[in-house]
Amino acid sequence: MRYPRIEIDLNKIRSNTQTIVDMCHRHHIDVVGVTKVFCAEKEIVEQMIAGGISIIGDSRIENLIKLKSYDLPKLLLRLPMLSQVEAIIEHVDITLNSELRIIRALSEEAAKKQKRHQIILMVDLGDLREGIFDEETLIRTVESVISMEYIDLIGIGTNLTCYGGILPDKDNLERLLAIRSYIEKTYNIPLKVVSGGNSSSIYLLESGKIPEGINQLRLGESIVLGRETAFGLKIKGTSQDTMILQCEIVELQEKPSVPIGVIGMDAFGHVPTFEDHGMRQKAICAIGKQDVNPDDIRPLDQDIKILGGSSDYMILDVTDASKKYQVGDIISFSVSYGSVLSLFTSAYINKVYVSNE
Repeated sequence: MRYPRIEIDLNKIRSNTQTIVDMCHRHHIDVVGVTKVFCAEKEIVEQMIAGGISIIGDSRIENLIKLKSYDLPKLLLRLPMLSQVEAIIEHVDITLNSELRIIRALSEEAAKKQKRHQIILMVDLGDLREGIFDEETLIRTVESVISMEYIDLIGIGTNLTCYGGILPDKDNLERLLAIRSYIEKTYNIPLKVVSGGNSSSIYLLESGKIPEGINQLRLGESIVLGRETAFGLKIKGTSQDTMILQCEIVELQEKPSVPIGVIGMDAFGHVPTFEDHGMRQKAICAIGKQDVNPDDIRPLDQDIKILGGSSDYMILDVTDASKKYQVGDIISFSVSYGSVLSLFTSAYINKVYVSNE
């Protein structure tokens, strides 16, 4: 076996998808399956499709191109770049937008290709990431967009939690619904999609507090790891151990707690600090910050402490571990959303798919 590796349980991901899709459908909400965190690996995408997602969503057009053979609409989650307009019209069905200049460029390219393109206008409700913040600007944008022959305005959406940490709630989501209602009545156009955010909205679903009319959620972490992102809580009926990181010990020796000599900056420009606990049994694993932030993973053996790492190594204190480790042994870790993103992006992590019936 090749290490370091991340083991992915495909059955658990499919089951998570089914559970969350069923929960959303009870509230008349369609699920965009967000594939970016695992770099749109087809083995996982297929489980999400089997679990009932309605749309494939990704922030990287390269991933959507990779998934072009799957017969579901493709949604580009990151705002389009002008440099990608031609490829977007060719390979993407729906985009999230907030800039009129880019929408015009999409319209021009769609006209050249005689191909209709759907857009969702993003509204910034206070998280201060993407979206039109000023409502007058939003209305002017709508007026321009509805006159474009090859652009179909299918809805409005918002993103919350990802930057400013602002939680979705009844007030801000009802504001989104009010904007939808105003646009529909003023311009006599139907907006069939109200995209109410990401996995941070799951807690509203579970508590029955999501406003009626929110009919789309863009979900990644809740499916892949069985957690909502508003409070980091487990979602009822889902598995959190869908992915396990495994690393090999390459050195195991007793060493002091504190480095010897004058302490300067480490390889990443930080000046580290240390507490003196005497001599400790330290294990070095062959994985580093080039692959994952050690703060984003947790040893399954809770008596192991992660001390830190460099670009190539992770250093652990195994003095109080529940077993006696040896060089060549494998240590397993639970993963977070951020660590999954890093591990799948790293070419040095072996991805292993298991299917435990």
